[in-house]
Amino acid sequence: MQYRAFGRTGWQVSEIGYGMWGMAGWSGSDDEESGQSLDRAVALGCNFFDTAWAYGDGRSEQLLGQLLKRHAGQRLYTATKIPPKNRKWPARPEYPLRDVFPAAYIREYTEKSLRNLDAPAVDLQQFHVWSDTWAEDDEWQRAVADLKSDGLVRAIGISINRWQPANVVKALATDLIDAVQVVYNVFDQAPEDELFPECQRRNIAVIARVPFDEGSLTDTLTQDSTWPDGDFRNIYFQQPNLRNTLERVTALRGAVPRGMSMPEVALRHILQHPAVATVIPGMRKLGHVEQNLAASDGRRLDGPVMDELRRHRWDRWIDIP
Repeated sequence: MQYRAFGRTGWQVSEIGYGMWGMAGWSGSDDEESGQSLDRAVALGCNFFDTAWAYGDGRSEQLLGQLLKRHAGQRLYTATKIPPKNRKWPARPEYPLRDVFPAAYIREYTEKSLRNLDAPAVDLQQFHVWSDTWAEDDEWQRAVADLKSDGLVRAIGISINRWQPANVVKALATDLIDAVQVVYNVFDQAPEDELFPECQRRNIAVIARVPFDEGSLTDTLTQDSTWPDGDFRNIYFQQPNLRNTLERVTALRGAVPRGMSMPEVALRHILQHPAVATVIPGMRKLGHVEQNLAASDGRRLDGPVMDELRRHRWDRWIDIP
């Protein structure tokens, strides 16, 4: 496992972290299997774990808390998120801050997360949605400053709305944000335009999420793919997005180097960018943990491969979280 500086925090985090949405948040989740997969990730050197209160109404946080107890002698970094009070994803500019993240609510949910984690502090507390129309509002600014000064959190982050990577730049200028989490993958390359340079200039950590485009970049989907009721992928891959996505995946196959799988290429593409501190694939099975973490070996993709992957950028907008 390779490690990278997490912005200005001084932390050294595994460049492949663990996304815990699929635990308690998606259909088919099994706590025993989740625990085994988490333990295997720690054994392979993973030390950054990203969850959220919204992932099973705290259940995913509780699983992370259990992991911390099982590995009490190791430094594992915890990241979670405050759900929007109005429970609306994504945030929209017309939503007033008081309806989404009032100060008392920010502290309330941080304390709930700490109880779930059974920890005195969380390393990274993040806003689960964001609109930069709130950037200059001193209510959230005072709230996060108090969380830090009271020792409840060590760093503050923002999880940026899907396909809106620049909708955070004003907040970064407050100097209160230590990390951003953004959708970044072979298809979604827009963060490279404005967000990544700004984060590099300010030494703000970047967490790359959705590295496999909710599964399309595993190259396992078909036109007949279906998911159980309540599974997010039923929303994400509604037509025409599924059809359009499969066309893009077919075109991408020719760019995958011999001897590599598409998921491996997807992870290596993300790790190639120096702004990225860690990438957090969602993993529930031991095999996926071992395959994904194996991509952290320090090897780089060749220049011609990266040039070809850049041509698969797909700028799109679908009104889903």
